[in-house]
Amino acid sequence: MSVVIGTSGWQYRDWRGRLYPQKLPQRLWLEHHAALFATVESNAAFYRLPEHHTFEAWRRRTPADFRWAVKASRFLTHVKRLKEPEEPVARLMERAAGLGERLDTVLLQLPPTLKADVGLLQECLACFPPTVRVAVEPRHVSWWTDEVRALLERYGAALCWADRAEQPIAPLWRTVGWGYLRFHTGAEGWGYPPSVLQAWADRLAAAYTDDEDVLVYFNNDPGGNAVVDAVVFAEAVRRAGRTPTRVPGLEQATGAAWSGDERPALTT
Repeated sequence: MSVVIGTSGWQYRDWRGRLYPQKLPQRLWLEHHAALFATVESNAAFYRLPEHHTFEAWRRRTPADFRWAVKASRFLTHVKRLKEPEEPVARLMERAAGLGERLDTVLLQLPPTLKADVGLLQECLACFPPTVRVAVEPRHVSWWTDEVRALLERYGAALCWADRAEQPIAPLWRTVGWGYLRFHTGAEGWGYPPSVLQAWADRLAAAYTDDEDVLVYFNNDPGGNAVVDAVVFAEAVRRAGRTPTRVPGLEQATGAAWSGDERPALTT
């Protein structure tokens, strides 16, 4: 199992002096990120869907093995609330096509107030080309039914596993032969203790075989916590007997050495 590890976004000013050297121009941050990680989840598309030429430029600026996940526009998920999905999905796919073969997955994060509606989700999933991988992150407990699980399996969509406050916030269903996992925030502060990251690495190793891949993104960006936890998680994946993709060295990510017993401190 290849565990593809990245962060949810890369354009965070408080990462300067941590992941990004102090004197590195912001216009080169994507290239720097892509040299250190093998994937990124674009959250910017959720707030304002970039034009096709922007996605195309991102493809040119990243290496051939770099993989992109794109968070679907909030117009589709939060304004339309999955209703009338044809035009928003078509617009998303037309623009994200600028990534070419680098586009790996589209993430549908549903509003926490959106209760389960199998018909709505089915209509939306049916709008995506069959060649596009889709992960769905519902956030209302009413979605955890056999009918929803069967729908995801039928459309080959992954249920997004997610952690908030060091607890799974979704059932650990395997709905397709690949996975998607998001880390949102630790129980105390933004960072995660290594023991929690190890537990998740062990879950992935138990659920997915050697020839299946799992995309893992750290969304706890404040203060560079996402970068630190991605590095620590890669070590946890290795201990679980699986193979992580590239991550920075810990000193490169934090400016601090690490013994492996406790979560490393961030530089300030």
